[in-house]
Amino acid sequence: MAIHINEQDQLFHLQTDHTSYVFQVMENGELGQLYYGKRMHVRSAYSNLATREQHDATPAWKLDKPDFQPELLKQEYASFGKGDFRYPAFQVEQENGSRVTEFVYEGYQLTDGKKRLDDLPSTFDDNNDDSQTLTIQLRDRLLDLKLELNYTIFPHQDVIVRSATFINSGSEETVLNRALSAELDLPDPDYDLIQFSGTWARERHLIRTPLRSGVQSISSLRAASSAQQNPFFMIARPQTTDEHGGVFGFNLVYSGNFLDQVEVDQFNTSRILVGINPSEFAWKLAPGDTFQTPEAIISYTDEGMNQLSQQMSACYMKHLVSPRFATQERPILINNWEATYFDFDEDKIFKIAKKAKTLGIEMFVLDDGWFGHRDDDTTSLGDWFIDKKKLPSGLGNLVEKIHKLGLKFGLWFEPEMISMDSELYQNHPDWLIKAPGRQVTPGRNQFVLDMTRSDVIDYLVDVMSRIIKESRLDYIKWDMNRNITEMFGNQLAPDQQLEFAHRYILGVYQLYARLTKAYPDVLFESCASGGGRFDLGMMYYAPQAWTSDDTDAVERMKIQFGTSYGYPQSMMGAHVSAVPNDQTGRITPLQTRADVAYFGDLGYELDVTKMSAEEQAQVQQQTTFYKQHRRLFQFGKFYRIESPFENDGNVISWEVVSEDKSHAIGCRYQILNQPNPSYLRLYFKGLDPDRKYTINGGSEVFYGDELMNAGLFINRLLGRTMGVDSSADFSSRLFLIDAVE
Repeated sequence: MAIHINEQDQLFHLQTDHTSYVFQVMENGELGQLYYGKRMHVRSAYSNLATREQHDATPAWKLDKPDFQPELLKQEYASFGKGDFRYPAFQVEQENGSRVTEFVYEGYQLTDGKKRLDDLPSTFDDNNDDSQTLTIQLRDRLLDLKLELNYTIFPHQDVIVRSATFINSGSEETVLNRALSAELDLPDPDYDLIQFSGTWARERHLIRTPLRSGVQSISSLRAASSAQQNPFFMIARPQTTDEHGGVFGFNLVYSGNFLDQVEVDQFNTSRILVGINPSEFAWKLAPGDTFQTPEAIISYTDEGMNQLSQQMSACYMKHLVSPRFATQERPILINNWEATYFDFDEDKIFKIAKKAKTLGIEMFVLDDGWFGHRDDDTTSLGDWFIDKKKLPSGLGNLVEKIHKLGLKFGLWFEPEMISMDSELYQNHPDWLIKAPGRQVTPGRNQFVLDMTRSDVIDYLVDVMSRIIKESRLDYIKWDMNRNITEMFGNQLAPDQQLEFAHRYILGVYQLYARLTKAYPDVLFESCASGGGRFDLGMMYYAPQAWTSDDTDAVERMKIQFGTSYGYPQSMMGAHVSAVPNDQTGRITPLQTRADVAYFGDLGYELDVTKMSAEEQAQVQQQTTFYKQHRRLFQFGKFYRIESPFENDGNVISWEVVSEDKSHAIGCRYQILNQPNPSYLRLYFKGLDPDRKYTINGGSEVFYGDELMNAGLFINRLLGRTMGVDSSADFSSRLFLIDAVE
């Protein structure tokens, strides 16, 4: 039993294997938060946690309840206007303009398992993993408006999933001005906010800041989760590291505008809010209407951030990612984009694919430029028919030839976009998002389709389905290369325009849902100018994502390291590209590029026909090695060891460990070599302290506790040992750790 209920005292204790989450119904009928943290014993009441005392100059709930002062209380899903002046979790506006509500507890429903949400990506429990779902039922009697707070417990992953549902059972139309997914009030502010920020080509860099009085937040107003801020964040004690200490993790199963906010009030309570960004949001609730918020995934551990990442990742793989792909090994692919850009024909593509097959690559992906008359980025988006100048025999013929080589075939789409130079725009100019009477703002010479329209979605389902069926596609790379400006829906009423951003992402989800249901064996990879929509909403439909357009190995170390805090390595598309790198101009060894890309879904982003015989032999060795260890690289437990965001960032190391701890692979990267360094050691993680291991097939045997606690001595690199054309900079060293049976 994961959820314990004291019906007499209306107290709810939600237990996972290692955590407890406790709240109760307060005298005013609202919910009060009592505790979230390390698991504790179930009791009928927690009077110690519910103790309060009266403060001066603070509003009370009633004259006869002077010590019930909402501003002093930790709450579960707070409103505004009844004595709590902190930012609320929700706000409802009545027809008369009032924004004061009184939601009172009416009951609960407890069920085993977890059902999927209808129109939003969500967690699920298809295999009876002992999950339970609690729904707390509240009602505003004046409006006859229902509020359901939903809690699902995934006990073995130490995860709680929260969301809210608003149901208008009354006769009056109301408007949601604010509807966040989850609130957590913590009793003190002694935490650091850890966020993952950046921009195009340097996504998800770790930033750690102590909480302070007032509001700290990360957010997006791009109608996408964005490369600038990621919806995953952590709240950690100042002393917490990857290996030790208390830390909370929060992630939103949503791909649109979001808000992650922490408010430290005058009494040193820390209020955490997670959900749809209230800016540029409102939702009309006519009588009979329902609004469902996205789900927020919350987890806690007192064993450090590696443990937090592992338990949240385990939850995603078991309860979020499509079971069809959750544990399926991902193919090694080659993408032609950095090899050809728009300049290709069938012969050039086939030569790359043919050579790739000899090097052990398993799938060819044809990127941008195969449709319309697209010779640059100014035309043809929306015209999803074959460019016969480039592919005179059609796409099906090319796919058949590549399939006959023994390769799978993938194709690039950017479904949400439109070019003004396109047949689609000539036929449907009203499908382009624009504000009446205002200039439209291009991004990458392109514009955005109105995904709130059913006719747009029907068109895209039709044209993409035709290509999928005719070409027998194995994989789709779904790109999204610009964010929305001049946000306006020409089919929405004036008082619904603030619904546009949410309706847009619901339209994207609908398109994904229809295609993935119709073609369940097609592997979708999400892309948004690289990592601009790297979020759990996308992962529900597309189980992997292009982590960044930046393929430079040195920058990818930071990007993949930061991403690993919130997402498993099987979600990260990681490619080896040519040098000098297109994004940074940096020249790194081919082996280093592979050693970084191994720790994800390996691919190549270059012209293999132009590589030297020696380089081709290296690629063949790399693909052979990766196939031998692919399951470990993609699905092993990931441990961060040395961070690029600490000290001088010159050394980075990480490791993957098998579930039974019999195999592990670690890698140590050094950006610049250093003269006369101190002794170097690498401290491995996650091994069995009592088992014996060998390193790289050597004869010496080490106990796991020695490798973890004393570390492995690492020889320094000496210039005189390097070849004439080699450099000791940008070096990498792989360590294969195998248990001795």
